[in-house]
Amino acid sequence: MLANPSTTPGILLHLTCALLYAALAFYFWQRHWPGRRAAAPDWGSHRGLEHAALLVPFTLHGWLLYTSIIGSDGLYLSVGNALSLILWLTVLIYGLGSYFYKLDGLHALVLPAAAVAVLLPMAFPSTRALAHTETAAFKAHLLISMAAYSLFTIASLHVLLMAIIEKRLHAGAPPYANMPPLLTLETLLFRIIGVGFVLLTLTIVSGVMFSEELFGKPARFTHKTVFGVLSWLIFAALLSGRAFYGWRGRTAVRWTLAGFLTLVLAYIGSKFVLEVILGR
Repeated sequence: MLANPSTTPGILLHLTCALLYAALAFYFWQRHWPGRRAAAPDWGSHRGLEHAALLVPFTLHGWLLYTSIIGSDGLYLSVGNALSLILWLTVLIYGLGSYFYKLDGLHALVLPAAAVAVLLPMAFPSTRALAHTETAAFKAHLLISMAAYSLFTIASLHVLLMAIIEKRLHAGAPPYANMPPLLTLETLLFRIIGVGFVLLTLTIVSGVMFSEELFGKPARFTHKTVFGVLSWLIFAALLSGRAFYGWRGRTAVRWTLAGFLTLVLAYIGSKFVLEVILGR
């Protein structure tokens, strides 16, 4: 049975999760975004406690998503649940990546977004299950697409972090003490975009296959299709420019944000118009 986020217990749980995310975001901001360069604290001694603390809102967020999305008659994936799921996966992917890379500064950008996302199911509750969610084709398509959106969310936050650091360096200010070098961040950015691009390609292909399997005809040329393909072309151009012309810095920032915003219009934008504005 689905949990109703509009009930008093549901509201309290969503608010608690959002506040925990916000408190951790403030902690990471204070700890890893010093106003001036100082002796870096012993990062390793706090790492285990930081990850353990992050597991609390992350686990609660996951449980709230499970109870609000999984129904006996299918998946309830409204625009609120979709955005909340994407940010939950973003926290998951980023948390796993932080075991291999020193990325603590990005927590201060990821966690506020997660705090807002966990509240969205209350503002945009699900009223009906999606059709055909019991099929393996749909489940595979959904998993791949959500993973792609999550990676590109991380990439967009990543380029914002890079832009902040680059602006600080150009202004002659000392670098942040606990941030990796800008070149390291740039290398990681293109790795994230590369994996996300592969998943986006699979999303588009599986979407066509999903349409063929269910309806026996090719995918329709819709708003979602147009912006999905356009975002794919933008990221393809960015990766090609990086490989052949060495694109980096502000060029990478602009193309990454353009591709991400186009991708948002492809999926979230279309769901928002249909569900919120048109009420379908």
